[in-house]
Amino acid sequence: MGTKTNPEGAPSLSRSLRQGGGVDFKDPPPLTTKRRGEIAEAAFLHKAASLGFSVAKPWGDSDRYDFIVEAEGLFSRVQVKTASCVSKGAYSIHACGCVHTRVYTAAEIDFLVAYIVSAQLWYILPVSLFTRIAHVKLHPFREKPLSRYEIYREAWDSMRNAALLEDTEIKT
Repeated sequence: MGTKTNPEGAPSLSRSLRQGGGVDFKDPPPLTTKRRGEIAEAAFLHKAASLGFSVAKPWGDSDRYDFIVEAEGLFSRVQVKTASCVSKGAYSIHACGCVHTRVYTAAEIDFLVAYIVSAQLWYILPVSLFTRIAHVKLHPFREKPLSRYEIYREAWDSMRNAALLEDTEIKT
């Protein structure tokens, strides 16, 4: 039930955080792609800050990255994407913005962070994965064989140890 200052009856941020901070995209009304992205960015800010990262948001949306994340003096440019369900248990993430032929490069971002909202899972993908491919398909619930991208699930330490990342990257 709404109020004068909150006509849609949306939960307050503090109430949402007390109740676990989860975001459920299944409830109406349908969200636009832009709104889903904004909610994913808010979730990223909460998650990264709770893990001890310093997080900065650039002014405007002209840059190819959404956030600058700092840990122990190392700064990383981060692009946040929500993963779309493409089939049962499979989620797709595209390494591009509005122009689907323009894939993110190491000159623009350091990490693409994919968020599977329904499972509240994060994949911290280094931009170097996308030198030869434009998207990845994530299978977080498949047991055998494990998805080759599972090494990036909840790999928040990769932003703390970006210099060591080259040793753990998979070949695409």
